[in-house]
Amino acid sequence: MPGGPEVQTDAAGFVLAGGRSSRMGLDKALVEFHGQPLVSHALHILNAAGLSASIAGARSRLESFAPVVQDAEPDRGPLGGICAALASTACRYAIFLPVDLPLLPPELLTRLLDTARLSGGAAVMASLGGFAQTFPAVVDRVVLPHLRSELEAGRGGCFSALQSAATRLGGSLVLLPAESLTLSDPVCCAHPSADVWFSNLNSPADVERAQASSAGGIA
Repeated sequence: MPGGPEVQTDAAGFVLAGGRSSRMGLDKALVEFHGQPLVSHALHILNAAGLSASIAGARSRLESFAPVVQDAEPDRGPLGGICAALASTACRYAIFLPVDLPLLPPELLTRLLDTARLSGGAAVMASLGGFAQTFPAVVDRVVLPHLRSELEAGRGGCFSALQSAATRLGGSLVLLPAESLTLSDPVCCAHPSADVWFSNLNSPADVERAQASSAGGIA
């Protein structure tokens, strides 16, 4: 992008890095992918979309990579990290990106954010093949009290919590077909197949496969 990405003044980006990484065998955020830890790739994706970038719910000490928003109760899953992140920002929108999606194009994040602004939806996600993908997600800060209620009630599933919050606010989740990005601007994406973007890296074998399929495609 000539001159760099447009800076998003009404949105902040957060990397969700609080998972247990049981299948990986070590903290997923620090696993190397094409010579860089996964957390660095996630931060780069947010920055390339013009977003400030922080880390939410980290289990390891990741302050050397970016500011860290600590979840007071990290054992309650990623929804706790989302609530902590929303409480930490004055921006209207927060964009949440898991640490294990290094092949996601920044353009998808900007498209999701534009959709949130135009639709007024409380939460906007991508869909793939007609199925909603929980992350990345653009979340309006207005949902914070509703998400906290879900968390306190022991309902920690992110998708169901966001869906419930949107319903309480009189709307519904807004879904953007990921395939629309490849059709409208195929040259913007290093990996033109949207299926690849949502490949979570949960094990060393996943990392090896993703590195092989993306050789030469990572900036």
